[in-house]
Amino acid sequence: MPRLSRVSILSLAAAAGLALTAPAEAQSLRWLTQSQESAAQYPAEIAAIEAAGEAGFDVTRNEFQVLGVNLADALRLVGSGAFDLATVQIGSAAKDDPFLEGIDLIGVSTDMNDLKGAVDAYREAFNARLGEKFGAKAMAIWPFGPQVFLCSADMSSLADLDGLKVRSFTASMSMLLEELGATPVTLSFPEVYPALQRGVASCGVTSPTSSNTGKWPEVTTHLYPLSVSGSVQAHVVNLDWLNGLDEEKRAAFETVMSDLETALWELAITTNGTAQACSTGGECPEGIYTSYEMTLVPVSDADKAKVAEISATKILPEWGARCEASYEGCVDLWNETVGTARGLTISLDTQ
Repeated sequence: MPRLSRVSILSLAAAAGLALTAPAEAQSLRWLTQSQESAAQYPAEIAAIEAAGEAGFDVTRNEFQVLGVNLADALRLVGSGAFDLATVQIGSAAKDDPFLEGIDLIGVSTDMNDLKGAVDAYREAFNARLGEKFGAKAMAIWPFGPQVFLCSADMSSLADLDGLKVRSFTASMSMLLEELGATPVTLSFPEVYPALQRGVASCGVTSPTSSNTGKWPEVTTHLYPLSVSGSVQAHVVNLDWLNGLDEEKRAAFETVMSDLETALWELAITTNGTAQACSTGGECPEGIYTSYEMTLVPVSDADKAKVAEISATKILPEWGARCEASYEGCVDLWNETVGTARGLTISLDTQ
């Protein structure tokens, strides 16, 4: 017997007067992302979008860069319902609420394992605040990777940042740079390459992976792999959209997002070493990374201690005061979550 197509079967059934159950209508999902095709995160995100499609979502994907939308506006775009889901750079979005930056303050979690513990500890409180203030929820929280220094000027230690203009993208990072004698220049990632090229900034802070795929080694000469944070991102969804899903669709969406978070953490933990080697004349396998000959500067214990000291005595109390002013109880909540996970306590009396 010849095999009938679905269309043939439907036609035959209709001709026979049989009642047909229409296929379930796909749920639309307007997805705004910062991951372009050259980004290391792109394959994981595309896989998630394909999985969402298989789960019955009709995904419309847009990129910030193509639309000309500012990354710092991501959270408001989701909260307003302009997009159902967007990738959010938490440090940039924290200009709307200091509490958000508490998930990844400079000097608190300087390796990915420590950061994972901090993120998991803060997740519930973080989402409660997103829901209360922005009508949103973080479905996947993940890092770009260790945030390190790339400079076009000679550099042997943090002391060499004194007097230089250095790209920053969070308030606590700007405070660190100021304490080191540098002038922070707030720039989104797409703005950094031309700023380094034109001398608007002499250094930038980002992950080895992002810097390599973003071609920063073309306009910088020295890489100092002292990690100061993880650049936490989140795939944030509009709560009204999420709560409007039926139970089956919501479970499927949560699975897609959980799998995406796992993939992006693995990427941050495993690939930055390869990217760093590629940027600094080491072995560089074929793939998304490009070989460069930057100078790799050894990290000193003195500089690690300096970052930790600035974080404990300057950054944490300054952030705590800002956060407490807009959200009473913020410091106690941070101490109970991230602080407990990292063995740190903010005391506003130390200011």
